[in-house]
Amino acid sequence: SSMARRGRHSPRRCCCRPASVTAVSDGHATLHGGCHCGRVRFEVDAASGFEVLDCNCSICRMTGFLHLIVPASRFRLLSGADELVEYTFNTEAAKHRFCRHCGIKSFYVPRSHPHGFSVNARCLDGVDVAALKVVAFDDRDRDAATAAVAHLTDG
Repeated sequence: SSMARRGRHSPRRCCCRPASVTAVSDGHATLHGGCHCGRVRFEVDAASGFEVLDCNCSICRMTGFLHLIVPASRFRLLSGADELVEYTFNTEAAKHRFCRHCGIKSFYVPRSHPHGFSVNARCLDGVDVAALKVVAFDDRDRDAATAAVAHLTDG
């Protein structure tokens, strides 16, 4: 059956894939990442020592998404645009994009920053999530939380 065939698809990347970092002249580094099966790949320019947000909304809490929010100009989808499916709910402002093969949401357009991207730090190659500074984003007080991180999508 096609389900069995898909289930036997071997991942193109491993959870122990080494970090792939390229220095960028403005104090940012280019990090690479993607979904579990490797069909969706991207690169993102992140400031050295970047922080990630841990949102307590229903979808982020349930999926364990750790947000690295960047302006759209610092995110590049390298492959897999045709492999993505989109899910919206509530206000439909956030554009949750999942790989249609493995189900991983490695990035999306967040409601708090509709002109940028939120990359799941857990989907970055070779990044030690335990070593990152994690900042709480309290969705119960969304306006204040959004105002506190508005600078993250500044050019």
